[in-house]
Amino acid sequence: MTHSTTDAAAELRRALAADLIERGEVRTGRWRDAVQEVPREVFLGEAVYRLTEDGSAWRPVRRDRLGEQEWLELAYQDVSWVTQVDGVDAADAMGDVVGSPTSSSTLPSLVVAMLEDMDIGAGQRVLEIGTGTGYSTALLCQALGDARVTSVEVDSGVAAAAAAALARVGHRPRLLVADGVLGDLDGLADDRRYDRLVATCSFRYLPPPWLDQVRPGGTILFTLSGWMHANAQALLTVTDDACAEGRFLTGHRSFMLARPHQPPPAGPLLYPPAGAERPSALGPEVLREPTARLLAQLAAPGAVAVATSRDVLLWDIASGSRTHVQPEDGGWRVRQSGPVRLWDQVEDAIRTWHDHGSPDISRFGLTATPAEQRLWLDSPQGPSWRLPI
Repeated sequence: MTHSTTDAAAELRRALAADLIERGEVRTGRWRDAVQEVPREVFLGEAVYRLTEDGSAWRPVRRDRLGEQEWLELAYQDVSWVTQVDGVDAADAMGDVVGSPTSSSTLPSLVVAMLEDMDIGAGQRVLEIGTGTGYSTALLCQALGDARVTSVEVDSGVAAAAAAALARVGHRPRLLVADGVLGDLDGLADDRRYDRLVATCSFRYLPPPWLDQVRPGGTILFTLSGWMHANAQALLTVTDDACAEGRFLTGHRSFMLARPHQPPPAGPLLYPPAGAERPSALGPEVLREPTARLLAQLAAPGAVAVATSRDVLLWDIASGSRTHVQPEDGGWRVRQSGPVRLWDQVEDAIRTWHDHGSPDISRFGLTATPAEQRLWLDSPQGPSWRLPI
């Protein structure tokens, strides 16, 4: 990289940090300095994916086919750049790729806002679940020091690329190739427990091993998601009895589901055969409101969904139950088949939400114990929904 290119990258980092400060995502000097120092372009490798114009496929964008300035400007956009789709790295793609993202460099504003929310104290140890490209790991190392950072990545190829990028910018944290659901099993020892745990992928429930790897009084920040792709971030405090409790943060930050928590291949989502039919007060709009969608996801945790402006299809993978909601005479009609009445469960959850004033996600919390995990409204004694653990 030439001297002029290095100066251009530094200027873009300063501009990104200033933008994040203005938007309130960066609130302290520690993370401002980290954004200004960590070269994100190193962690993007030689190519990233961009959706095609019609959104049907992922198209590789290669560094060697862009001017260096254009590549730097791409790197410092506050966007998530997908680097792997269904296991195919962008640098290895021969053309457009159809599939789902399996690794990415998350947008800097989201990464830094999460690190700010963690309120990491001086000298504290952090476990990161999902190394990905290593950019967020580098921010942690820059702010805390390499010895205080451990990061876990399930994909050995992704982990190797992240390790190389981190070394290139002078950081050598503890990196593990392991299933993030298990975390760092060495963290079970009392003297190895972490002060903070942050996950950069989402989960259907809080992985129970984490509760033993964070010290009492430590915190866990993770994204709750599921097979209807609703997302919400919970900030939990771990207690002496290996339980955790806390509230959801305002907004609906999203991450791709961790690989062990993704649904099995579902095949085509077919309309249900003739079955029980009735009018419904709810239609597709219920799955467009983020908090309502999260509750629908918890009410039917084994279901995948396709919703358009005109209808909703649900299919419960385990039982084979299916539901179709479609317009009828200015309202909605639901047809359900199989042993699980999916839409009945969704309606019950949404009715409870409506009865309490359709509150924002910040009025909800989560309690995780070794026996079960529950999302609740207003307090642990309020209305609650069990997570599919």
